[in-house]
Amino acid sequence: MQIVKQGIELGVVLAFLIGPVFFTIIQTSLEKGFSKGVLVSLGVSLSDMLYVAVCYFGLAQILQQPMAKKYLAFVGGVVLIGFGVYHLFVKSRKQLMLKESVAGTGHVRYVIKGFIINGLSPMVLVFWLATISAASVNFGYATHREYLIFFTALLGTVLATDILKAYLAGRLRKLIQPRILSVVHIVVGIALMLFGIRLLFVGADFI
Repeated sequence: MQIVKQGIELGVVLAFLIGPVFFTIIQTSLEKGFSKGVLVSLGVSLSDMLYVAVCYFGLAQILQQPMAKKYLAFVGGVVLIGFGVYHLFVKSRKQLMLKESVAGTGHVRYVIKGFIINGLSPMVLVFWLATISAASVNFGYATHREYLIFFTALLGTVLATDILKAYLAGRLRKLIQPRILSVVHIVVGIALMLFGIRLLFVGADFI
């Protein structure tokens, strides 16, 4: 129970971090509804689980090489800037009624969207490496079972809080008018572009 408690506590802390994933979940839930926001959250969770597995089983040593981090940062930066430009100049100009936006199809693409936005950030890899180190050094975990319990509680909490964000944003859809939705897209676009530019600078540091 102590391990579960530590995992939940760290998961709650992560719920208050504001990054591209946060904006993406909120924007998707506002425009497409709660279910689509949940799909994005699932994509984020899948990429987190992949990173944890990579870090835990030692493959992260390869990704920690300067060249690997450089390319990952550049790819992630370009993708985020691309998403940002799309929201800023395309989505913000579409004055869609909320009831029309619900009819969107292609559920898998929302999972992929969450997976890509979260997975292509080198900072996510660094965070999970630090988390595994903390679990080993600060918490004294030594067995596979302890790590499994800790990360199950941690990732489960992160997913639950992301779903809660999607739910709260989805509940606001009835109050959101198309003009306000356009402003949301502009804010999301600018935020994603800023995060993307930041990643490009991170990649430049590894040259």
